[in-house]
Amino acid sequence: MVKTNIDPQKFETFIEINTLINSYYADPRALLQRILESATRLTAAEASSLLLLKPETGMLHFEIALGSKGAEVKQFSLKRGEGIAGWVAEHNRSLIVNDVAQDPRFQSEISTSIQFETHAILAVPMRIQDRCVGVLEMVNKRGRGVFTAEDQHWLEIFATQAGLAIQNAKSFQAVRDQIDVLRDQMNGAQGYHTMIAESRLMQEKLELVARIAETDSSVLILGESGVGKELIAEQIHKRSARRNGPLVRVNCAALPEPLLESELFGHVKGAFTDADRDRTGRFELADGGTIFLDEIGDLPPALQAKMLRVIQDRTFERVGSSTPVRVNVRILAATNKDIARAVDEGWFRSDLYYRLNVLPLEVPPLRRRREDIPVLAEFFLKRVNQETKKQVQGFTDEAMETLLSYSWPGNVRELENVVERAVVICEKSYISPAELSLDHGRTGRDQQYEDKSLKESVTLFKKHFIRNALERHGWHQTETAKALGIQRTYLSRLIKELEIK
Repeated sequence: MVKTNIDPQKFETFIEINTLINSYYADPRALLQRILESATRLTAAEASSLLLLKPETGMLHFEIALGSKGAEVKQFSLKRGEGIAGWVAEHNRSLIVNDVAQDPRFQSEISTSIQFETHAILAVPMRIQDRCVGVLEMVNKRGRGVFTAEDQHWLEIFATQAGLAIQNAKSFQAVRDQIDVLRDQMNGAQGYHTMIAESRLMQEKLELVARIAETDSSVLILGESGVGKELIAEQIHKRSARRNGPLVRVNCAALPEPLLESELFGHVKGAFTDADRDRTGRFELADGGTIFLDEIGDLPPALQAKMLRVIQDRTFERVGSSTPVRVNVRILAATNKDIARAVDEGWFRSDLYYRLNVLPLEVPPLRRRREDIPVLAEFFLKRVNQETKKQVQGFTDEAMETLLSYSWPGNVRELENVVERAVVICEKSYISPAELSLDHGRTGRDQQYEDKSLKESVTLFKKHFIRNALERHGWHQTETAKALGIQRTYLSRLIKELEIK
């Protein structure tokens, strides 16, 4: 054990961080940065890094990097056993190297790449229950001094605090995941689904939903199959003044015309051969609430006139009856068809279209909101884990890249099916591209270039390539430009020319 006089400044910093560990559950990265900043200051280091170990790949990633070249450092990663930090992770032991040029474990590639001269390194393992989960690394003692055993002792204390912060964050996340599962189950019991939206595009749509919900006008929800039009309808209903009333759903494409009319408006006994009793239709069941008419574009022409009357007058007759029935219902409709074109071609009534289209809302396809893919995939993973009693922990980097590069013609519904299948067949802790079964035939990356000229394909590739780089660097243009080896002004011009948002 290192014997040292207690430095009041170091002790106060230790107490302060120890207190913060119990209050930063929701933002563990901010706490880790605080720990690293304190460790750097108290060991008098010029630069420092906090590396986290990904067990599924055995790679150390620079989660936080401080110093003049911190931004450049974060684009690198190390294999376990590679370099000083890799050696510490591999052996789960602290290490002081005050002359790295004389130590064969030191690898100069990163220092050379970022043009930062490294003289000395102090690195200690971060542990959870004696298992190394990362490394704290101090680089160069200020004034060309040397790292001491006392520096190592204090850095090990900070590493213990960082390990506690990570452990608390994982415990907090596990509890939050369980709450999410319970909330999803509760929503499911009520017939609702959990809405997951991380992208700015979907956040803007939800802001529009909040404004639309305040009115009582009809809404026409447009979008491809599987994008989540029904979830948008649920959000409108749940945020409206009708939230305590029923939300009744009807798929207009699921039933033949005679049955659909009875399903919508009900019938009286004797209206047709099998009508042995009166039946209440969906519009009556929705009285005081909302009715959601999915696939409205498939509504038969004969029913379109009756639907128009319901929207205009809120009245209809049951099948086999001439007695009008009045209801107080808000109408939400959805379709994946080009309904405006259907109006032009004459197989969908223009007056019905205009009545439905008072408040149009288009739900973007998944390929236009790729920021939603990781959070949706994690959400489906947790839910399937719960249902199947499996403990798949996540996706490998390659698997997530596969998910992000696929075009998702079936949108969110297809993503849900892919994740469910992957969890079921996965025999390891992390899902790999093989379990996703998206590498057979043409992927979205292949399809997106189909029928395009060389110039168009190159432009599309540049757009995706630069967008991915921006996402990796948190949309920080200076860091992205350095990583791409181009000037920031040129990157800004490309972003504008390629309309990257």
